Amino acid sequence: MKNRLTRLKTEIVALALAYRDPRTPRLAKWMAVAVVIYALSPLDLIPDPIPVLGYLDDVLLLPIGIWLTLRLIPADVMHDCRAQATTTTLPSSGLRGILLIGGVWLVLIGLVAWLVF
Repeated sequence: MKNRLTRLKTEIVALALAYRDPRTPRLAKWMAVAVVIYALSPLDLIPDPIPVLGYLDDVLLLPIGIWLTLRLIPADVMHDCRAQATTTTLPSSGLRGILLIGGVWLVLIGLVAWLVF
């Protein structure tokens, strides 16, 4: 279990490094941002209280999004980032993440309100 958690931490750091790498295509960067926002967002496509279906989006959509993001990043970039991730720790940027997610939801709410009215 400890080995898996260490590997997961390394993969997360590698994805963050790949996001910052200039060789990573823009589409992969946008996909990574969308997956992170969806994972951290309190709102889901299907609400969690709905039996079985509520967790189905978390169990299916997030892994598919991560898989697609990894497929969009060139193999040499991921190899370099994984090697760098074993010796690197990223600084905590919780406030930036909260502001980003909050900003995205405000924009979406504003867009829906504009379309409704």
